[in-house]
Amino acid sequence: MSNISSHNSPYIGAMLRVIWQWVREQIFAGVVAAGYDDLNPAHVGLFRYPTLDGQRPTELADQLQIKKQSINDLLRHLEQSGYLVRKIDPADRRARIVRLTARGQRLEKIINDQAKEAENQIAEMLGNKRFMRLRSELEVLVTQLPPR
Repeated sequence: MSNISSHNSPYIGAMLRVIWQWVREQIFAGVVAAGYDDLNPAHVGLFRYPTLDGQRPTELADQLQIKKQSINDLLRHLEQSGYLVRKIDPADRRARIVRLTARGQRLEKIINDQAKEAENQIAEMLGNKRFMRLRSELEVLVTQLPPR
């Protein structure tokens, strides 16, 4: 495999990180604008595609590459604020699963709406043809990368 990027330009991972951080900032700004001022970006970052609902805290910790204690601290705040409950997993009574409350479902919808708005802004920056090509190529990568 040839090295197609020059040593003076950022690697694709660095560029994807910059874009991802911008998207996260857009989502968080929209959440705050919608009146959710009791959260920080780490709380909002727990809401994963397609949903946080039904996930185990240990799975979230693995996905986010953070300690279980950190996940549990964030989930505890969300639970105390009425966004979710942690219930016993019927498949493994030693484990817990996250269940969104009605308030959590409303927040998740706002997060998804803001993610879509950020995507629309990127499409506007690139133009529809280039955006669709980018989206298509990212979909190929997502299907070809080994599962985590």
